[in-house]
Amino acid sequence: MAVNRVPVLKRCRSLDLDPTYLGYDKKSTRSAKRNNRKMSEYGEQMREKQKAKFIYGVLETPFRNYYNKAERQIGGTVGENLMILLERRLDNVIFRLGFARTRHEARQIVDHRHVLVNGKCVNIPSYEIKPGDVVSIKEGLKDTQRYKDIAAVTGSRLVPEWLDSDKDNFTGTVRQLPTREMIDVPVDEMAIVELYSK
Repeated sequence: MAVNRVPVLKRCRSLDLDPTYLGYDKKSTRSAKRNNRKMSEYGEQMREKQKAKFIYGVLETPFRNYYNKAERQIGGTVGENLMILLERRLDNVIFRLGFARTRHEARQIVDHRHVLVNGKCVNIPSYEIKPGDVVSIKEGLKDTQRYKDIAAVTGSRLVPEWLDSDKDNFTGTVRQLPTREMIDVPVDEMAIVELYSK
């Protein structure tokens, strides 16, 4: 699998993105070096796509597949459908519920078979969550030091209204599918649609 080894804060600087959207509390004191040239329309569209891919940890081919699936969906705009599909990924839901400090850690937790969906172990980060699904951490792992540390860091984090989270028991329920208004990701999805429709 491809691994992006560019430091997170450096990548955030280049994309003009706040690291808190990835779960990092650090702030970079440096500023991105930019020439005084105005970015082209294509450049801005490309940056929005790179931003969405970076936030959700998705590579180009799976991202294109999400876009094609969003295009085929009935109802809603293509851009909104794309953002909702990305938000429904299991690793993102684990991060949103507060069971991981960062999106990268959420992916690792799923990969390491720590997560149950409706009582069954799921180790696919891109697994698509549905309304009514119950997501939890395996019983034997909840009392480990790792999850105590996670609870200490994420205890005050707000959980989106489309999810219910019981952080003490590391259990969450998907109340409904998210709408675009419920997704606080600073991405202009219309720029991505314009890029792909060229």
